[in-house]
Amino acid sequence: MAIDRELLKILACPKCRGQVELSPDQNWLICSDCRLKYRIENDIPVMLIEEAKSLEG
Repeated sequence: MAIDRELLKILACPKCRGQVELSPDQNWLICSDCRLKYRIENDIPVMLIEEAKSLEG
């Protein structure tokens, strides 16, 4: 089961409050503004800044 599209519309990056989008493999939420990605674990987004990964690495 993937993240509900309605939920995805209201989720925002906790760092910059920008829009997040689902990665093609549906394992991450990506903030293009901050260049961060947040993992999705058991269909639950882990939206903690200290848990985010850089898109560069």
